[in-house]
Amino acid sequence: MRRRLAALAAIPLLAFAGAAQADSPSEKAPDPIGDLLITALTGTLPSAPDFRLKASLYHAGARGVGVFDSLGCKVVAMRTAAIDARLIPKRTILFIKETVGLPLPDGSTHDGYWYASDTGGAIKGQRIDLFTGMGAKSMQNLRSVNLANLTVTKAGEFKGCPPG
Repeated sequence: MRRRLAALAAIPLLAFAGAAQADSPSEKAPDPIGDLLITALTGTLPSAPDFRLKASLYHAGARGVGVFDSLGCKVVAMRTAAIDARLIPKRTILFIKETVGLPLPDGSTHDGYWYASDTGGAIKGQRIDLFTGMGAKSMQNLRSVNLANLTVTKAGEFKGCPPG
């Protein structure tokens, strides 16, 4: 408790120190002390998007799409993402803000988490391909999302095959 109170008391001082480090008023300087403070208070690092990616959709039944991803695991509707492994390593858990709240095949709502477990020949650089499920109709739920500019954050890593 004392550490948290001491950290809270230091907030105005840290805010001033962080502002003084900026090169210009419009440029925000990195604030490692502030990040440490947030971590001490909340137990988590502040999250910022790692990528702004252009997305495309793919589904089972389309030409060239199999039932297994590039890890040898079964693809999972609304969870499997194909990535360029040079940009995002396989086995990365991704959080895609724009997909939160979308309907899932089981009737629940999407929490925004996807699994980078697939690759594709057309997925190069700042692109991502999202697996929607069986048939072209499965892509309908993602049609309302702005696929030209997704906010993608690395949220962790997974072992084995993605859950699903």
